[in-house]
Amino acid sequence: MIDVVVLFFLLGLLAGLARSELKLPPALYDSLSLLLLLAIGLKGGEGLARQPLLPLLPQLGGVILLGMAQTLIGYIALRRFGRFDRANAAAIAAHYGSVSVATFAVGVNWLNVRGIAFEPQLPIFLAVMEVPAILVGIVLARGMATKTDWRRIAHESFLGKGVVLLLGGMAIGWVAGPEGLAPIRPLFFDLFKGVLAIFLLEMGLIVARQTSELRRRGLFVVGFGLIMPGFSAILGIACGMAMGLSVGGLTLLATLAASASYIAVPATMRLAVPEANPGLSLAAVLGVTFPFNILIGIPIYHWLASMLAGGNS
Repeated sequence: MIDVVVLFFLLGLLAGLARSELKLPPALYDSLSLLLLLAIGLKGGEGLARQPLLPLLPQLGGVILLGMAQTLIGYIALRRFGRFDRANAAAIAAHYGSVSVATFAVGVNWLNVRGIAFEPQLPIFLAVMEVPAILVGIVLARGMATKTDWRRIAHESFLGKGVVLLLGGMAIGWVAGPEGLAPIRPLFFDLFKGVLAIFLLEMGLIVARQTSELRRRGLFVVGFGLIMPGFSAILGIACGMAMGLSVGGLTLLATLAASASYIAVPATMRLAVPEANPGLSLAAVLGVTFPFNILIGIPIYHWLASMLAGGNS
């Protein structure tokens, strides 16, 4: 049975394709994003309050390498098979080496509905995996050019809204602990699924707007948007198995690896590689990869994680 939050996404998608007048106010979309990011961060921080942080450092190094490897692999595929120019190949690859908060939120909800546990450090992985792909993508596009404004790019990458809210939420959850979070639990935890449902309604409308760009760009963008997530998910599961994650943790790390950024990376790439066409990246990410992941990808990644991990939880 399709999860109810995914049905909201389908409603938005169908309304957009039918050219409905349905629209969400931009301020509401921003508010929902803020609530989701803080809720994920708070939940992760609450879990981290129960365990030591030092053993996580090797895992953080592992997910950083994972994001960098995905970006390099995507760049090579786009250059060799898609015949993309250097700037566009680097920009698209950076999107696929980074991560999507919305996809992660759907993955968290998918596991919670089924009572499948996962490690509390996964939200940290979400925050950490945003940045390395951006930096690798810029280097692939420009080399180590002295004219690149690295200071401004670092500010956009490390102090962007998503990273600040995730890490800030985790810090609050870690300091406050379960008892301290109790007064705000109804807003950030109990309403999480409702907030996610309305957010996905807007995401469906956004995806519908990318269909015309997909028709112009042809089959390669569609193929890349489907094949790259599956390949990345397998890399994510392999990385998670090396860390000793549970099946739930493997599923979420595979979901993170398979996802692609549509907020942080486009904003940064517009500054760093202005000659790249953002429509190409967003057509692949929002028109193909995002709907694939939330409709059928996450169950597939869980099945793969269960098979490869021998069903251990």
